[in-house]
Order: sequence, then C-alpha cells, then structure tokens
Amino acid sequence: MRPEILFPLFAHVTKLHGVGDKIAQALARAMGDRVRDLILTPPAGCIDRSARPMISDAVDGQIGTFTVHVNSHHAPTARGRPYRVKVSDDSGEMELIFFHSRGQFLRNALPEETTRIISGKVEIYQARAQMAHPDHMVAPKDADQIPDIEPLYPLTAGLSQKVAGKAIREALKVLPELDEWIDEALVAREQWPRWAEAVQRMHAPDSRLEVKPDSLVRKRLAFDELLAQQLAIAIVREQNRARKGRVFSPQGDYVSEVLSGAPFTPTGAQLRAFEDIKADMSSPNRMARLLQGDVGAGKTFVAALAAAHVAECGAQVAIMAPTEILARQHAESLKSLLGPANLTVEAVTGRDKGKPREALATGMRDGYIDVICGTHALFQDGVEFADLGLVIIDEQHRFGVNDRMRLMDKGHKPDILVMTATPIPRTLALTSYGDLDVSKLDEKPAGRRPIDTRIVPMEKLDDLIEGVQRAVKTGARVYWVCPLVEDSALIDLSSAEDRHRQLTAIFGGRIGLLHGRMKAQEKSDIAAAFKKGEYDVLVATTVIEVGVDAPDATIIVIEHAERFGLAQLHQLRGRVGRSDKQSSCFLL
Repeated sequence: MRPEILFPLFAHVTKLHGVGDKIAQALARAMGDRVRDLILTPPAGCIDRSARPMISDAVDGQIGTFTVHVNSHHAPTARGRPYRVKVSDDSGEMELIFFHSRGQFLRNALPEETTRIISGKVEIYQARAQMAHPDHMVAPKDADQIPDIEPLYPLTAGLSQKVAGKAIREALKVLPELDEWIDEALVAREQWPRWAEAVQRMHAPDSRLEVKPDSLVRKRLAFDELLAQQLAIAIVREQNRARKGRVFSPQGDYVSEVLSGAPFTPTGAQLRAFEDIKADMSSPNRMARLLQGDVGAGKTFVAALAAAHVAECGAQVAIMAPTEILARQHAESLKSLLGPANLTVEAVTGRDKGKPREALATGMRDGYIDVICGTHALFQDGVEFADLGLVIIDEQHRFGVNDRMRLMDKGHKPDILVMTATPIPRTLALTSYGDLDVSKLDEKPAGRRPIDTRIVPMEKLDDLIEGVQRAVKTGARVYWVCPLVEDSALIDLSSAEDRHRQLTAIFGGRIGLLHGRMKAQEKSDIAAAFKKGEYDVLVATTVIEVGVDAPDATIIVIEHAERFGLAQLHQLRGRVGRSDKQSSCFLL
C-alpha cells in the first residue's frame, strides 16, 4: 500500500553511508531506527558559528570559526599536562589545547605547515587566545562541514553531535520531493515552504530564528504532522464504524436486577453513560467507546451494567486492568454488584498457577465464567473464551494498542469499552482518542466532598508530620508516597524505605510499607491490611496509583510532587476522597 517514492524513508538507518550496527543502535535509542525517524527529529537547539574573526579580534568566551596556518605541535612534557598546537593567521597566534588526546591523531588532523579551518569557544588567557578541544578541525575543501548555524540533536551513550549530524545529512540525500498535499491557498497564505524544503531548512537553518518552534519551517511540518494524524484517525474511525459487530438486545432483566440490588442510587451521569453504551451494543456496528470519569465517579458500576447487558445474551465479558491489585479489586467489586443477577465473576492474573489456573481456564473456555477480570494474563496464548462479547479495559493509557488488539482477537467481533480517570480535554480527546466515541461521568456520587489540595515546601516537613500525628490520633488513615523505593547515590530524593524507618520511629509499629519490588501476594496482603485499619499510615511508591482502595483513608502526602506527571498526581490524589469524609492531599 505504500507508494514507492516513500521506500527510502522507511529504510533502516544502516542503509546510510557511514552508519554501521553500533551507530545504528545508538541512533535507535536517541531518534529511531528508520531514515524517516532521523529526518523528522527536529534539532533541540543550535550553535551559531557564523562569527569568523581574525585571531586578534577573537572575543573571550565566544564561539568563533577561524582559518589558520598550523605552525607546530608540542607534546606534553609531564603526566597530566595538555598537548598543545600553535596556529596563526595574519593578525596573530592562537594555542589549541588537548587533554588526554593521542598525538598521532592530532598530527593527522592538524599537519604542520598546512591550512585548517577550526571552530570552537575562544578563551583569552594572559592576553593570549586559546581554544580547548575545537569542535571542528577540517581542511578548506571540507569547509561546508562547518555550517554557520549548527543544529544540535538529542544524544545518547555512543552518539556524538558530529556522528548524529553526519547521519542526518546522509538521510537528507534520499529525501523525496513530494506532491503538495496541503491546500495550495493555505500554503500561499501562510507563506510555507514545500515539505522537502521545510525538512532541509529545519536541519540546515539559515539563522537562529529557523530553529525556533514558531518558525515558518516548524509550523509547516507541525501542520503536516497534525493533518496526517487526523486523517489516520478519521480512516480508523470510518473503518470501525463500517465493521460489523454483534447485536446485544436482551430484555434487560439482568440490568434491572443489578440496579435494584445496588447499595446506592446511581447518578444521572452513570445512567446516561450506560444508555450510550447500550445504544452502541444494540446496533449492528462494533462499539468502540471511551468512558472518562474522575476517580470515584463510578466507572466500575457502569462497567457492571454493561457486563450484565452482554451476559444476558449469553456472551462473556473480559475486564483488563494494569495491575494485579486492581484486577482482583475489580473482581471483588463486580461480584457484589453482579451478585443480584447471579453472574459468575472471577479474577485471573500471573499469580494463578497449577490446578486453580486450570480450573479458571476451563471455566472461561466452557462458558461457566460470565465475567473475568485480569491483567496481561488475559491475552496470553492458551487463554480461550467460549464467547467473548465485550472487552473492557481500565486505565487504558497503561496499555498499548497491540495489547488491546490481542485481547479483542480472543472473541468474535467483541465490543470494546475503555475507561480512564485521567482528565481529557476535548481537544486531546479528538486528537488522541478520535477513533473512540466518548462518554463522560461528570457527576460524583452523593455525599462526596472536594479534596483539599495544598502545595507544601519541603522545609515544612516536620510541621506536616506533626499534623499527620494529630490526624492519626483522631482515627485518620494516611497514604505517604515517595518517588523511590530505596536511597540512591545518583538522585537526592526521598525513598519509601527510608521514610518508613523515620515514620516508624515517630508513630510506632502501625506503619505499612508497599512498593513494586514486593511479591504480588505480599502487596495484596499489605493493601488489605491497610484497608482493614491494621495500619494508620501506608508508606508507598506509585504502586498505589491504581487499585489500592481504602475508603477510610482521608490524607495523602506526595513527596517531590514535581517529579510526577499531572495524570499520575490525579490518580494518586484519587486514593482519598472515596467516602463522605473530608479528605486532604499535600504535595511536598
């Protein structure tokens, strides 16, 4: 399906002159392993090498490019001393200084009595010009290797700017001239260059202005990228709509039983979201819907209604969660919510082995299990369903598209419902989830109060600990989140193990510790103990981000909150405020 003119762009980087396996591996880590990855990686900045003064006019601390005569080499006379090369032009002399350099390499690069072009930062020391380790040293015939504006690229171990720049220049040699695909009137109005010219100028800018994000070159390429993404999503959406699915139109008895047996009154938003889902599942097309609702807005109950709707038609439901704790928590919640409809709910995770795992596999394969909750274990080879009709994916941003597709392949045209608690603005929903219809839970269950969220400087840590002590004495339960499991010599951040030791010395033995290096069973036991009230404070890493549910917890402290993303902070804060009690979140 790919036009032949694009073939060179999708070639592996080892097809480029001068790129072997070792450099290719470094390029793959920094930019990607295809030619198109190199040409579409914009420079992160630039160095201005346009100043080409005489040596006598060199300015201390500035980068300059000089055409010089190589006079003499002076090898170090003692260990630890630098290698020096004296160069000059008609205005004066300069000394090039090299530490830990091989003499033979320098004699080859800078032969005596020859002319060379050098570029680097000048330093004036005792009224004499010096340049330590020039960035460039080339013969006059290779002057074009030193651009006036040199782009800077993202690097990794084993990749230098020189090597990255050379690879990208080789990639640009196969750049095709494509037909214009943006509306000509828009291109003319915005004064945008053509695509190939824009790519060339991005990597060979004429000035610092062309490296800026708002340059004409960058705007043109950004528009290309956005338009391509929107077209791709539109095509996928059209294909989704055209794909025939299954019609689930039961009497509604199971849903009625779940609604009448619910321990609370559903919100209007929950009922409206379910009506959207029911309309999708009752149509002949496959459902692809995103259910977005804040933490505690009741997504699990909507999922239960959808499961009951499908189960009444004799089909099975698979719910995939990113962690074992969350998968088992979903199973417990759904057992109680779907109990009135007499539906069988089980959990399957990587922890299940031997006969219990065989029993679960048989139940799924023979159709005895109506709803199965699990982690990645659900789409592994050997997992079979009698008739998978609905796939529900919780915290869907934690899974790749391939994960989603592999699970859907387990059934016969199953509908798909993905759920997330991460707030998604309308623009992001269109750009990143454009292949999905969106339902929002914009109401909280009755009695829930807003969470009081405050930023606290680390200097007030002692005051915060005193406040937590007072709260614990009144029966409060507290999460304390740290960015690291254990102390690191590389990063000066709080660790869960160290904070656990400190708080144990203050609070005594009712302090729990939970992190990702623990075994699955140990994590489940500690989370359950905290929920039962056996711990007053649970010190943890972000392993509690999803799935740890203790409704009585009313305080969460997040250390070094600036290290976490907004979606992560939102999830962590959602561990409190799950009851009618006033809750607080402190961002240290």
